[in-house]
Amino acid sequence: MKKELNKALKTLRKKGVILYPTDTVWGIGCDATDAMAVEKIFKLKKRDESKSLVILVNSFTMLQQYIHDVSDEVRTFLKNVSKPTTVIYKNPTGLATNVIAKDTTVAIRIVQDEFCQKLIGQLQKPIVSTSANISGQPTPKTFKEIEKPILDAVDYVVNLHREKRPGIPSTIVKINKKGRVEIIRA
Repeated sequence: MKKELNKALKTLRKKGVILYPTDTVWGIGCDATDAMAVEKIFKLKKRDESKSLVILVNSFTMLQQYIHDVSDEVRTFLKNVSKPTTVIYKNPTGLATNVIAKDTTVAIRIVQDEFCQKLIGQLQKPIVSTSANISGQPTPKTFKEIEKPILDAVDYVVNLHREKRPGIPSTIVKINKKGRVEIIRA
């Protein structure tokens, strides 16, 4: 794993894009604080920049660096979830502007995968995680289902867990106007 971490880190630090296993599906990622790297992902996926991307952090402490107003209800909710859960937050700071939706929201997940946790920890920045497909196409369920144009377009493909079946998609929740957790996708 150490060799793969080093190669992925080197790529991310050079504004590169990686293809990597997450706690849900194979993802396309980059440094979530670097607008030029994020732009590469939008082009690679042929995705409209008005559609936001999921951001991964490795801890609650890192989450608080980018989201300053995390309610007690959200804190408690996140401490009690066992399934990967993505939360839509308002008014993030310190992220690339093109990962933030027009309504000033961003989707962030505290990742549970060991490789991702270590990668983010060593990078000391959050990373983008978007499914490894062209927008509008089906999400690949295994590494073998990732299409050649995606494999060819990324700067580095992490050589881990290629035979592993991914987990289930993350639960998606948002914080409503009363500061309470509202489930979007279970």
